[in-house]
Amino acid sequence: MKAEARIGLILLLMPLLLWLSLLILIPHVDMALVSLRERVGVGQYRFGFGNYLTFLNEPLYLRTFARTAIMSLIATALTLAIAFPVSYYIAKLARGRTRSALFLLCLVPFWVSELVRTFGWMILLRETGVVSSLLQWAGLVDQPVEMLYNDAAIMVGLVYTSMLFMVVPLVTTLESLPDEVIEAGYDLGGNAFSVLREIVIPHAMPGIVSGSIVVFMLSLGNYLTPTMLGGKDSLWFTELIYSQFIVRFNWELGAAFGFVLLALSSVIVWAMLRLTGQTLARTMG
Repeated sequence: MKAEARIGLILLLMPLLLWLSLLILIPHVDMALVSLRERVGVGQYRFGFGNYLTFLNEPLYLRTFARTAIMSLIATALTLAIAFPVSYYIAKLARGRTRSALFLLCLVPFWVSELVRTFGWMILLRETGVVSSLLQWAGLVDQPVEMLYNDAAIMVGLVYTSMLFMVVPLVTTLESLPDEVIEAGYDLGGNAFSVLREIVIPHAMPGIVSGSIVVFMLSLGNYLTPTMLGGKDSLWFTELIYSQFIVRFNWELGAAFGFVLLALSSVIVWAMLRLTGQTLARTMG
């Protein structure tokens, strides 16, 4: 029976192991080997860390990554600020069909591709778009206003794209908070702010951290939204990776940039976990 159980377990895990190996492990190993190749001539390579030193020695690359990381953190904070009250209302205040309708509204934008959603924002924010026309109709501006191709437009797109991934873990965590605990906080003399600070937020912290990690990683690795909504000066680190692979055909440097993005984003996530006192197992559990 033990042998049969072992064979059954192996067969059960085989699709997962194949998926992890073929789509994650093997490509990453190959990319790591490519990133360690240095071009020394036409068709000639040597192994070394020259591609990583290029990243460290070029101020443009360092500034672009720092800017991308900071913008991603801001997008994460804005997404959390907007998603938390929405999630609390869905989890603790809404009932029946209202709760289902609100959750459905969060899902509706994801029924279409990210490309279509981004084009929608371009239609809204362009010089002849809906927002500019409404501002002129209301008399707030005298001429069309171009709201595209800047950091604010990128931020709007990132927050909109990531909202669902913050709402879902928050709703799941807040639903597990008994209403009696909140009522007890008010009965003991607490106000709305103190109950939020002492009861709701500590209980929701795993969901906050989990959603923040997902939103931050999605924002940091986003390519479509910064490219379409940002301007010439709104350079995103993923655009540098794309440029090295597709435009310059420098796969070695592009692979190194990809691993730099993976390593530094992992460090930032680890720092977030340390600052909040959470563990990855608890936030993803």
